[in-house]
Amino acid sequence: MPMKTAGAATGAALSESPGTATVAGHQPIRTRASDVPPLLAQVAAGSGAQALAALSSDAQGLIDAEVPLRRREHGANQIATERQHRFVPDLFGRLRNPLNLMLLSLAALSGLIRDWQAASVITCMVALSVGLATWQESRSGKAAAALRAMVHTVIAVRRRPAAGAQTQTSDIPIAELVPGDVIHLAAGDLVPADVRLLAAKDLFVNQAALTGESMPVEKFAVDGASAETAGDIANLALMGTAVVSGTATALVVLTGRHAVFGHIARSIAAREPPTAFEEGLGQISRLMLGIIVVMAPLVFIINGLTKGDWFEALLFAVAVGVGLTPEMLPMLVTVNLAKGALVMSRHKVIVKRLNAIQNLGAMDVLCTDKTGTLTQDRVILKHHFDLSGRESEQVLEFAYLNSFFQSGLRNLLDVAVLQHEDVGQRIGIHEQWRLVDEIPFDFTRRRMSVVVESSQPEDERRLLICKGAVDEVFDASATARIGDTVVVLDAAHRADLMRQSELLNEDGFRVIAIASKRLPMAGPARAYGIADEAGMELVGYIAFIDPPKESAAAALAALRKSGIEVKILTGDSPRITSKVCRMVGLPAGRVFLGSDLDRLTPAELAEVARDNSLFARLNPAHKETLVRALRAQGRVVGVLGDGINDGPALKAADVGISVDNAVDIAKESAGVILLEKSLTVLYDGVLEGRRVFANLLKYLRMGASSNFGNIFSVLGASAWLPFLPMAPIQLLTNNLLYDISQTALPTDNVDDGALARPCRWEVAKVRRYILCLGPVSSVFDYLTFAGLYWWIGANSPANAPVFQTGWFLESLLSQTLVVHIIRTSSIPFIESRASPALLAATGAICVLGVWLPYSPVASVLRLHEPPSTLWTMLVPILALYLLITFVVRRVLSRYLELD
Repeated sequence: MPMKTAGAATGAALSESPGTATVAGHQPIRTRASDVPPLLAQVAAGSGAQALAALSSDAQGLIDAEVPLRRREHGANQIATERQHRFVPDLFGRLRNPLNLMLLSLAALSGLIRDWQAASVITCMVALSVGLATWQESRSGKAAAALRAMVHTVIAVRRRPAAGAQTQTSDIPIAELVPGDVIHLAAGDLVPADVRLLAAKDLFVNQAALTGESMPVEKFAVDGASAETAGDIANLALMGTAVVSGTATALVVLTGRHAVFGHIARSIAAREPPTAFEEGLGQISRLMLGIIVVMAPLVFIINGLTKGDWFEALLFAVAVGVGLTPEMLPMLVTVNLAKGALVMSRHKVIVKRLNAIQNLGAMDVLCTDKTGTLTQDRVILKHHFDLSGRESEQVLEFAYLNSFFQSGLRNLLDVAVLQHEDVGQRIGIHEQWRLVDEIPFDFTRRRMSVVVESSQPEDERRLLICKGAVDEVFDASATARIGDTVVVLDAAHRADLMRQSELLNEDGFRVIAIASKRLPMAGPARAYGIADEAGMELVGYIAFIDPPKESAAAALAALRKSGIEVKILTGDSPRITSKVCRMVGLPAGRVFLGSDLDRLTPAELAEVARDNSLFARLNPAHKETLVRALRAQGRVVGVLGDGINDGPALKAADVGISVDNAVDIAKESAGVILLEKSLTVLYDGVLEGRRVFANLLKYLRMGASSNFGNIFSVLGASAWLPFLPMAPIQLLTNNLLYDISQTALPTDNVDDGALARPCRWEVAKVRRYILCLGPVSSVFDYLTFAGLYWWIGANSPANAPVFQTGWFLESLLSQTLVVHIIRTSSIPFIESRASPALLAATGAICVLGVWLPYSPVASVLRLHEPPSTLWTMLVPILALYLLITFVVRRVLSRYLELD
């Protein structure tokens, strides 16, 4: 069958390295001429009919029954399928984590020296951490996949129920495309596969994802095309590129991993750099491991020298190293992020990439358009004026014809025109008019035109009808019809007519200009282009209103209060932008235009981006430039966008935010998808991002304030006491129980104060916790040592078990209870309460710890039943420790910015 030939050609293509790509911010990778896949070269070199024959397809589309067969042969149209979480492989993969490898090495070492108890406890710790993390990630992976399934990209495709049946065009997810499908492309679409153009009209494609070129490239449905690289072939559009303007009908040739972009993306996927979130975690982990590298050998040497038992000193040093290892950190990160994603989904926020949650919480600048964000995104056609200021039916009819016959990206303004009264039936849209051609919209001209002609013999007319931004339509017009008079559109008339538009803008209306041009009927219809828009006759305006959202002012105030600066980046009129912003409470300062930005030096642009909030008349490059300028100043920038022109800015941002009904390029560029375009929904997502971060930070603070403090205690006690301050098995058990108590941290409540400003990973602050609160823990450890040594009388090797049991209890209870102090800057249990799960976990561990010295396993753990006087000493020490820690934390937070 012919499809076997196509499959073979595809297979041959996979043996090469086609195309040119930019993935994850890397520089484009240029390829050789021989890298054009053979099947693409074949269909490009022939005619459209030959291309269809090569794929055993038809211009009317595939038959439905053929689609499953092709999908089985070629696979889903995906670059890489979502990795399925499989418990056993994930389990072993997590065991390769450096922290876990270190713990397993220590367990093996303990086994070699026949310390089976230590080996058992260490193995139990690893099993707990790895098992919980794998189970939680498996659950979160399934939940995240379900959330991602709520956001999908679709494409219009032609298919037939059976041979000879009528073609049906429907939107399907791009993953369901197969070679041979015939699809329709329009402005805003991502090209979903490598396609051969069968028909195209003013089609401009942005190939930056493949070539790194910022300027769109025009594509044509020509026969016999070839070039050195696939991206340069005129009649091909490649997967991953974006349609900027125009329309096309195209034949799907290569899909998924067989496509040029699919092959390159797989080959360089490993080069993706770590996110800021991952870099922050790495810094924290390196800090903790650095402490272990220094402290564990020091403990070993001191105990070996002072006790003379190097074997026992080695066991103790191993236990100290284990105690300092943040082995629960990977699991807590996964659980926190997964829980955050699930909570955010209930607030209509879908997270495509889990790490985007932290970036959302760290965001301190939000760049957004105003339409649909500040306004209701419910445009109403309010006026249709002629140039004398009177309501005009002709202007309305022209606007209707333009909106009805265009086949490109239909926006809210077009919908408002088509829904206004019953214009279509009144003018006989189907019976009296037919489309001859169109000149699609693009963001440079900011206008679009259709060429229509009347089908009535008594009224033979061929008209070019143009609508678009006032300035751009004026520029293309030579005359203006004022009442029954046609005047030359000179500077004086232009100024008067522009003033009408400006007055409407100042009242909050969005104004679109309408112009027309009579074309000759003689001869066959030809292809029309941008040059035909010259010399038009300006006929009037249509004016729309998009009322501000009732919730916008409150949401903006909440964002400002939470430390997020909102900047408006729009392509709209400066007057409308300023008016809407005043209505929702945004500062109405100077509105900078895209043309203003073009004249600035890089230093001046950085200053303008920093100090101003309103930017209008921007093109996609302007938006991207402003975002990059803000990021270069250390700001964490979020971009909320849903249009074609938002794509570059979304990719340039720290966190791209889009909406479910956005164009494909916007949804694919974003890491977070809102199911409702609302600043209130976004604000809820920001708070959840901060909540996730706050709970992660709590675990690190616990380790810094208690574990590190214990090391100072271990060093001092090791040099002073004639025996080990705690048996290795006890130290390991202590750490295991403490880690279990922390597994409930992801469920913890977070104070409003911790959500009041953006959050970032700051290693310096963790270091301050170590230096400030660690010694507080050590002070009370030494107070416990003194009481045990002199008051209890545990001051000889014979009484070592009593001493070790006393410190085991004090250490476990203090570091388990101190979570309630460290977790909040408020008064614990009164102004701020932990979650029920955290209360239950810490309470249960405390009860278990107190029971162990009296339990049947006490001898295994080398614990001794404590004398009653021990509790009369420990209770006040613990109470005083918690009180002093609370006071020190409150004082130091004010002066050293610990929070």
